[in-house]
Amino acid sequence: MAGFTFLAVYLFLAISHKYRGPAVWAGTLILLITGTLGPISAFKSINWNVMGIFGGTYLVAELFIYSRVPARLADGLVARSKNAAMALVLVCGLSGLISAFCENVATVMIVAPVAMVIARRLKVSAIPFLVGIAVSSNLQGAATLVGDPPSMLLASYSGMTFNHFFFFQGKPCLFFAIELAAAVSLIVLYIAFRKYRQPVPRIEREPILSMVPSWLLIGMVAALAIVSFIFPDFEYGTGSVCMLFGAAGTIWFETRVKKGTFSLIKKFDWDTFFLLMGIFVLVEALRATGIIAGLASFLAQMTRGNTFLAYNVVTWTSVFFSAFVDNVPYVTAMLPVGGMLAASMSISPYLLLFGIVIGASVGGNITPIGAAANIVAFGILKKAGENVTFGHFVKIGLPFTVVAVAVAYMFIWFFWR
Repeated sequence: MAGFTFLAVYLFLAISHKYRGPAVWAGTLILLITGTLGPISAFKSINWNVMGIFGGTYLVAELFIYSRVPARLADGLVARSKNAAMALVLVCGLSGLISAFCENVATVMIVAPVAMVIARRLKVSAIPFLVGIAVSSNLQGAATLVGDPPSMLLASYSGMTFNHFFFFQGKPCLFFAIELAAAVSLIVLYIAFRKYRQPVPRIEREPILSMVPSWLLIGMVAALAIVSFIFPDFEYGTGSVCMLFGAAGTIWFETRVKKGTFSLIKKFDWDTFFLLMGIFVLVEALRATGIIAGLASFLAQMTRGNTFLAYNVVTWTSVFFSAFVDNVPYVTAMLPVGGMLAASMSISPYLLLFGIVIGASVGGNITPIGAAANIVAFGILKKAGENVTFGHFVKIGLPFTVVAVAVAYMFIWFFWR
């Protein structure tokens, strides 16, 4: 029953990007009614530290975007660029850096208007510009613990702290793998934009509404680094820090904007929040019924103890599946599979775990339905009257993904094999 329910929910998520939370909880309810999983086990399976990280980080990120600081930064980069192609590459790079600490969809929504203005004044299609922004945002979400749900899930499963994403066990970790991949991937974007040699059109600079959210974001990152260093074994440390800064930001926003708390709650990504909660329960059912152990055993037999083959299988399989379906349920289910596979091969689990997260985080860039940020960019283009197609997205997304994954994949293999 657990396997059938998970597969049914997974197929629904592949077909529809609406009502993800309700769909997952419908599956969870089936497991509870059939007795596959008890209510207490279901409650305990939810990782409340991850929920705290997601909730607190989302609130701080929303306030950071409200402040208009990201838009001002984008405007400044455009003004200092020699031509439109370089301006667009820099804007894509900025969107990636912002996404290392903020939610990808919000990043696309705040940076996209800058690209739309450039396209409109150059009298060219905005399709390649917005695709570039979306894929850059998705890539760098994996760089830090607070950047994207897959990173949060990795930290939860492996016990990694915020600082571990930079250096772990004396080795450079995911942050450097992703940043190197991002730097090389910008070359792909420059090739896509190289024909736009026109002078940069003048863009009116966005006024900054407040610097408080910026200080909140900086303070949260600093606090996460300190807590990770002083209390590395505190199970709820990261989530508590994020929620504390999220609450402080909400209080500040309430004093600044009338009914500010209500507007923040209304904008909050409740769908992903409840999706995460429900996925934890579904995956616990897979574990309790032995399905995860069975899949790990199958992969162990298929790879025959070959570490390089196992690393390739988990990385590129993650790329393929995440190109078409949400990466949250995939990563939640595959991390324990990777851990068990590594244990059966008597190797460190981190090589396989990092491969899963890199493949799943970047694989969504291949298609317009592979990630929420892509769907939003697609929608913005449609609303602007652009005749954007599936092929338009793949034309940039596929080479970007292959290059990004290959670079990060080789970096991790070099240091973690």
